[in-house]
Amino acid sequence: MKKILIVDDEPNIVMSLEYTFKKKNFEVFIARDGSEAIDIAESSIPDVILLDIMMPNVDGYETLKKIKESTNLKHTKIVFLTAKNKATDIEKGLQLGADKYLTKPFSVKKLVLEINELLDKN
Repeated sequence: MKKILIVDDEPNIVMSLEYTFKKKNFEVFIARDGSEAIDIAESSIPDVILLDIMMPNVDGYETLKKIKESTNLKHTKIVFLTAKNKATDIEKGLQLGADKYLTKPFSVKKLVLEINELLDKN
């Protein structure tokens, strides 16, 4: 069973994504901010992390940097899922090492396809 960590502080998005990925037979983990995400990622070693940028405490950019520093998480795929849609935001996210950068609002169907495509590359 593939593991996914959803990192977002918006409850409606978290509920929708959790429901969707459980239906697709993923083991789902939830974090509400970056510091919680790092702890959960280190203990669960997810295959993919859906990561918002604008969150309390530790933002998505800082979270991504910390994840990339972890040898345990070197094979984990990172997908930014955020409202930050300027070209400079997208460029920054990809330069920091995100595998994909998707903007809100998003199509759940497209998101699932993107995640499956990323995981099939392994």
